[in-house]
Amino acid sequence: MELAAEDRGGALLISVMEDRIDAVVAIQFRDRMREETATAHRRVVLDLSRVAFVDSSGLGAIVGAMKQLGKERRMDLAGLTINVAKVFRLTRMDTVFTIFDTAMAAMDHDADAA
Repeated sequence: MELAAEDRGGALLISVMEDRIDAVVAIQFRDRMREETATAHRRVVLDLSRVAFVDSSGLGAIVGAMKQLGKERRMDLAGLTINVAKVFRLTRMDTVFTIFDTAMAAMDHDADAA
């Protein structure tokens, strides 16, 4: 599971560099997210713009990554493709996460809030 992480003005932007988060890679995704978020960043933005498919295991891994951050930190999502956005809507996870159209919009929002 390939992830790319970079500090963006106090927020951690993590881009998923794969086209699927499913049962095959869910554990790897969770482990890589734990590694990448072992920082002091209070906000994590997960860029899913390259992800075309998420199954229930993948959704569970994303939720697990958010919970692993704890209550004092938050994870927002960005760049959901049509199919991935549909999964979040159908499971009502779109009410749990703040979702932005693009990673740039998420980063701009953080700058506006500062």
